[in-house]
Amino acid sequence: MRKTLAVLIVATTVGLWFVSPAQAQEASKESNPGAAKVKPVEPYRLDFSFNEVLDGKIVNTRRYSMNLTAGEPSSIKIGTRVPVVVGSSGPGTANTQYQYIDVGTDLWAQLREHGDDWELAVRGEVSNLDTETAYHAGELAPVVRQIKINGDTLLVVGKPILVGSVDDPNSKRQFQLEVTVTKLR
Repeated sequence: MRKTLAVLIVATTVGLWFVSPAQAQEASKESNPGAAKVKPVEPYRLDFSFNEVLDGKIVNTRRYSMNLTAGEPSSIKIGTRVPVVVGSSGPGTANTQYQYIDVGTDLWAQLREHGDDWELAVRGEVSNLDTETAYHAGELAPVVRQIKINGDTLLVVGKPILVGSVDDPNSKRQFQLEVTVTKLR
């Protein structure tokens, strides 16, 4: 009788040992139903071209690249911080107060799910100082020229996407922001 009871206890223990992990996995699936639907990480490279066009011909191009995965935004920022006098108290320059403005290029991109497709959101800004204006620290506030192009579009891999174009109000030039997406895997 003792042998039979010992065999029964061992058999039950072994049986429970095999059943418990299977039940734990099923319980995990039920408590987190979205876990099975997680999409794999898809890395992309974005190649930006900021084109300056005059009379239909590209006269200047600036190129930038970044890597990007879905969900998380990426950005590139290149530029200079320019001091601008905002006030002073007392004689001389010892008590002069400055505020710094950023001048340069700022690109931001993010991939978002859009149904079964991906949506590419792009924000681009290019600014510079007007070199024709006589700007000397403390004498005259700088004139900043700025171009902003923002756009959202469905993701197209391997072909240039024109995010946007704008005409310069001070000349016959046009500015275009273009991005080409390459899948990395």
